[in-house]
Amino acid sequence: MLKNHTHIEELLGEATQEALYEKLIVQLNKDFLMANIEESFSTNIAPETLKKELHAIVYQLIHEKFAEYLNLLYIMDVSEAKIKALDGSDVVKLSEQVTFLILKREWQKVWFKNKL
Repeated sequence: MLKNHTHIEELLGEATQEALYEKLIVQLNKDFLMANIEESFSTNIAPETLKKELHAIVYQLIHEKFAEYLNLLYIMDVSEAKIKALDGSDVVKLSEQVTFLILKREWQKVWFKNKL
């Protein structure tokens, strides 16, 4: 059964335990490519490094390329209601929360593809 994670570390830990971490990276790269964002992650990137790099990318997109940020969320199918429910007053905190929502959505895709 798909767990409702409350922390990025918990989600990335489960992906690693289930031997689906690499597929999570592949899914992220695929959606970034579909959104025309020229960032990609090595499949052997450490979970902590992935978290930091993805957070930095999301922060940069919010700050400098807002249309591309919205397009990425659309391509990834991140819940608009969940994004709207976030507090946008602190962009660093907002980008961290969005990073978690992105990883959560990508994990759902990978988990369902491999469990069904």
